[in-house]
Amino acid sequence: MPPIAELMEEHDVILVDAHEVRTALRTGDRTEVVERLRHLASHLDPHVRREEQGIFSALRDQGDWADEVAQLEGEHRGLDSAIAGLDVRDPDFDRDVLALLLELERHVERENLGIFPVSVVTLGAAGWELVERARDDIPTFLPDVPRSALPGR
Repeated sequence: MPPIAELMEEHDVILVDAHEVRTALRTGDRTEVVERLRHLASHLDPHVRREEQGIFSALRDQGDWADEVAQLEGEHRGLDSAIAGLDVRDPDFDRDVLALLLELERHVERENLGIFPVSVVTLGAAGWELVERARDDIPTFLPDVPRSALPGR
């Protein structure tokens, strides 16, 4: 399904962003780490909003997978809080960033291997309409891809 494929492509980019944060950590340049984290967050924000307004809302509206959706949304809030709570002056900054990135990777895996495949087989027409509305309202951050060139358009 094109909307799921697009979200998974965004996950790939987000994981590259996470790798770039790790690379910056290894250099010891905390200014670069913060800049890379800002870039990562700029991708997470629209991605998470589209997931929650699209796939997650559609599943919840159907009465499917409510507990899993609630857990994933909780993880979204936890990731946001963890990013907002980072302090470059904290002696545990590097450890906290690495913990955040590990949690992000686990979260992405849960979505890619869990809720996304489930949505493909369980969402009905009304659910996919909601997913498409979210997709239209919150554009992808994927670089320079005209909407007409995306699959399903």
